[in-house]
Amino acid sequence: QVQLVESGGGLAQPGGSLTLSCATSRSIFSIDSMEWHRQAPGKQRELVATFTSGGSTNYADPVKGRFTISRDNAKNTVYLQMNSLKPEDTAVYYCNAVRQVLGIRHDSWGQGTQVTVSS
Repeated sequence: QVQLVESGGGLAQPGGSLTLSCATSRSIFSIDSMEWHRQAPGKQRELVATFTSGGSTNYADPVKGRFTISRDNAKNTVYLQMNSLKPEDTAVYYCNAVRQVLGIRHDSWGQGTQVTVSS
């Protein structure tokens, strides 16, 4: 099990920026991939961005070109830089650590952090 602590949410104006952080309780090298998800009111949770152990990144179409996922190995922390924010980015954002153990996927979720984009 991996403990995750998220921070950095808050209120931003449309067009503004926020950076989310997700600190892990174990070496980030022991985690197969780190993900950011979000869940807006009344909607299903959706995958936003992924950072794999091999260093590759993937983004959902609605955030491509605006969001950047990155990793600080020394701090065992993953970040989500969010630029050009839109009202539709409003959601609770969750960090998830994915580990594959003997072929079985294990997910560990953070507590979530609220992001509100509004003027």
